[in-house]
Amino acid sequence: MRTSDLFEEMYLGMSSNKVRSGLTMLGIVIGIASVIAMLSIGQGAKAQIEANIQSIGSNLLLVMPGAQRGFGSAVNAGRGSAQTLTREDANALAGLDGVLAVAPESGQRIQITARGTNTNTQVMGTTPQYLAVRNVTIGEGSFFTDTQVASRAKVAVLGPTTRDDLFGEGASAVGQTIRIKNIIFTIIGVTASKGGSGFTNQDDMIFVPISTMAAYLSGSENVSTIGVQAKDSASMSIAQQEITDALLARHNIASAAAADFSVLNQAD
Repeated sequence: MRTSDLFEEMYLGMSSNKVRSGLTMLGIVIGIASVIAMLSIGQGAKAQIEANIQSIGSNLLLVMPGAQRGFGSAVNAGRGSAQTLTREDANALAGLDGVLAVAPESGQRIQITARGTNTNTQVMGTTPQYLAVRNVTIGEGSFFTDTQVASRAKVAVLGPTTRDDLFGEGASAVGQTIRIKNIIFTIIGVTASKGGSGFTNQDDMIFVPISTMAAYLSGSENVSTIGVQAKDSASMSIAQQEITDALLARHNIASAAAADFSVLNQAD
């Protein structure tokens, strides 16, 4: 049978059953469109999730404190809330081969007042390396320096949401003062907006030197998290093992199964 005969037979079949042919074509069009739409939504959601993960830091490893596990115990109680990590632990990690930057973090929610306004937000004690580790940029003013950390300076950097809550939307806050636990802090900078929500919103934070946090606000040298930036994505697993080995040695723990900390890998 010639090709022209096949096309002619197909045309006759379709024209003699127009309704059925139309419904069949409509079904095919809807099916293809649905598949394309689902793929597009899936790729868009994947890109958004990956962007959100990268916004918290590049090549990021998080070291979290936890209660030491005994052998035979299946429970590791208290991860993230125990007091097993210190600033000295963070300093020790900074010298590892696979590590680019280290930022210890000590945070708690505190009521803040300024100009007759107030807000309850997360106050984060950290170091200047936090900017690199957590992909934070400054939108106005500057971040505190290592010298200000060493001197326990009473300076603060606001997230833009906190700035708006205390001084009004888009207001210039640099040079203004706030009270944290009735202690006056001078604002030296405001971070650029990153977006976010809930307790992980870096736009709704106040950053202070970690030494100032320990001396005047928390009363403790322990840290709640140590953020570690690996040199590159290929080095993350190596850096994770180096961190584990270094902290086990510092804490005099023989086995990783009994560790009083955990290391979370952003790649996972």
